[in-house]
Amino acid sequence: MNQATVIKVETPIEETAWDRYVSEHPLSSAYHQMAWRKVIVTCFGHRTFYYMVRDAGGDVRGVLPLVFLASRILGRFLVSIPYFNYGGLIADTPEAATVLLNAAEGCARQLQAAHIELRHVAGTELPWPKKDHKVSMRLDLPQRFDDLMKSFTPKLRSQVRRGEKEGMIVRTGGIELLDDFYEVFSRNMRDLGTPVYGKNFFGEILRTFPKEARLCCVYLQEQVLAGGFLYGFRHTLEIPWASSDRRFGRMAPNMMLYGAVLKYACEQGYRIFDFGRSSKESGTYRFKEQWGAKPVQLHWYYWLQNGDRLPELNPQNPKYRLAIEVWKRMPLGLTTRIGPYLAKYLP
Repeated sequence: MNQATVIKVETPIEETAWDRYVSEHPLSSAYHQMAWRKVIVTCFGHRTFYYMVRDAGGDVRGVLPLVFLASRILGRFLVSIPYFNYGGLIADTPEAATVLLNAAEGCARQLQAAHIELRHVAGTELPWPKKDHKVSMRLDLPQRFDDLMKSFTPKLRSQVRRGEKEGMIVRTGGIELLDDFYEVFSRNMRDLGTPVYGKNFFGEILRTFPKEARLCCVYLQEQVLAGGFLYGFRHTLEIPWASSDRRFGRMAPNMMLYGAVLKYACEQGYRIFDFGRSSKESGTYRFKEQWGAKPVQLHWYYWLQNGDRLPELNPQNPKYRLAIEVWKRMPLGLTTRIGPYLAKYLP
């Protein structure tokens, strides 16, 4: 590719060209769409660097979205993209990919970032070190939910149906369910020892993507027991966030939730249900596996400023163990107030 030009996308015309390329590229994810940049900037205020490569004829040949996170505790780094499972670089040629990687490295050096993290599923191979510690758990869907139910074990079918016997109901909708979803989500995040995102983050997604984003909640006598945030892109329905109230665990509201969202996925014509990422052989991996989900390998690539070890910014890192245990014991009202100020720096 001769006379390749890399630009930092800033104008509406460039944004339109970006989205057109993303809509046509087979390896693009929902999170490559320009609208997600606006969501992140609006809700978290992070600086973003969206690089696009054009060839000599002016055609777009590759894109790379980057978000800059900087805090005293976790340091300075670029991610493509934070908060979600997918992102990274997409390009038509190895030459275009190289141009984008060089632009990213230059950006990192200018910002004095310690590392860059690119979250890939498959396709583009990069000359950077990578982690293969996570998989995406995905389930192929039949056209009819009844056929999916028949594929489940008798025990699983019984667990899915238990909620109805307990008197639970399911509601699926939009922003009108946000308060209920956030009530159970914020409690669950506190119980896990993880700072919670602000409610405005989910509200902004629902307002930006009114057709693609939906909420599903499980209730018992108007008390919300479980909730899931759904997002559809092409033929896949994803559940980036799901929570249940552990105080009602014996009634298995989470099983009713997943049964309901799988039914919704089938009825809406989706062909794949994405349960989200898990560590291999973990508890969440086994939970998703019981529904018939199969692992799809994730590849997270890293550029390291000083050739250091690959970063471990995750709850499994022993250095965060004490903080997690303290957070679990804090009052819910306090974690809900201060959590968003911390969560914005957790990639």
